[in-house]
Amino acid sequence: MKYFSIKELCRSATANELGIDNTPTDRAVENMTRLIKVVLDPLREAYGQPITVNSGYRSPALNKAVGGVKSSQHLTGEAADITVGSKEGNKWLFEYIKNNLPYDQLIDEYDYSWVHVSLDADMCNRGEIIHTR
Repeated sequence: MKYFSIKELCRSATANELGIDNTPTDRAVENMTRLIKVVLDPLREAYGQPITVNSGYRSPALNKAVGGVKSSQHLTGEAADITVGSKEGNKWLFEYIKNNLPYDQLIDEYDYSWVHVSLDADMCNRGEIIHTR
């Protein structure tokens, strides 16, 4: 893993503030490793500049605290919310993933405020694209 780490995908200000244990399961670590190697590192290589992970793995308690859905792929380490700090840059990330990398879900969150990308653990990816407003 060249640009991203498991620790980075587990970091959470909300978990720290609320004293929530956000230690991933072994399976979640496997899933995050796959997400990093297959999507995030190649994306960072192509973009050529740092990409920030806003949210990666979420324990059930953390997912509940942030209002995540019960079926969130963040719970299994299969998803990350990413940004480069601008809507234009985030749109570039979205388009690059859509056209060049495997994904299960690719979500443009609130006009490219950030991008959600997930990768199915079994690589049975739906290729689902969603735009939220």
